[in-house]
Amino acid sequence: MSPLAHPMMTAARPAESGLAGPGDLDRYPYAESPGAGRVGPPPWDGADVELGRVGRRAAGNRGRGLHGQLVQQLGQMIVSGDLGADRPLVPEEIGQRFEVSRTVVRESLRVLEAKGLVSARPNVGTRVRPVSDWNLLDPDIIEWRAFGPQRDDQRRELSELRWTIEPLAARLAAGHGREDVQQRLGDMIEIMGHALTQGDGITFSRADAEFHSLLIQLASNRMLEHLSGIVSAALQVSGGPVAGCDRPTEASLAHHARIADALATGDAHAAESAMRQLLTVHPEVERVVPAPREH
Repeated sequence: MSPLAHPMMTAARPAESGLAGPGDLDRYPYAESPGAGRVGPPPWDGADVELGRVGRRAAGNRGRGLHGQLVQQLGQMIVSGDLGADRPLVPEEIGQRFEVSRTVVRESLRVLEAKGLVSARPNVGTRVRPVSDWNLLDPDIIEWRAFGPQRDDQRRELSELRWTIEPLAARLAAGHGREDVQQRLGDMIEIMGHALTQGDGITFSRADAEFHSLLIQLASNRMLEHLSGIVSAALQVSGGPVAGCDRPTEASLAHHARIADALATGDAHAAESAMRQLLTVHPEVERVVPAPREH
């Protein structure tokens, strides 16, 4: 087993998609790659160092199995530019490199194709697609861009999208007095407050993500709800501060409470204003997304 593939394999668990676990895979000898005689280096040459970094980032990757981890590895390599546009992806080479079965490789490439990262055509094979074809709203691609060379652009673009989505969602949500969702919002604020006092950033961020998801749900706009994955991804990516939700603070908690209070009283303007304030808790944000003018 190659040292590159070993960390991924040993950390693998049975895939949630129903694929076999590492002890049950149908291992098979790969034939000589049909692309072995082509001119130029294979797609993997020179990628070892970056792959090591990718592997470390993916080590705690939400408990994904072999299939999910291979999607993660290849996806990050494509988004980072290590596998550039129009580069061929030969299944046999991938299988040999990561020591996984045909089934795992095939299913992983299908997932990447659905995200717009690769295309598979008869007599052409599987190739990496240009960034203009990627589904940039896909939560996985958002996360991969946030850890790659495009991290600054990704965070700026996410912040701009949140400025468009969340104040509008807060204003719309104020017109829908669903008591069950209102109660759940209150529960999330209580959990966030407790987590803040305990210094539990993980619990705080989970309750925070649930709060924002519930708020978009409360807006009762299916198109906005379809975009909720963007907000969830924005709250999960790491890096410098871009919004008040990025780290547990008293100010962030207070703004969440103001949003919930405005929703409870049906004050759409106050809910929208409180959301804008939440998104500019950090002064650095103003250099990324200027606050919209009040009319």
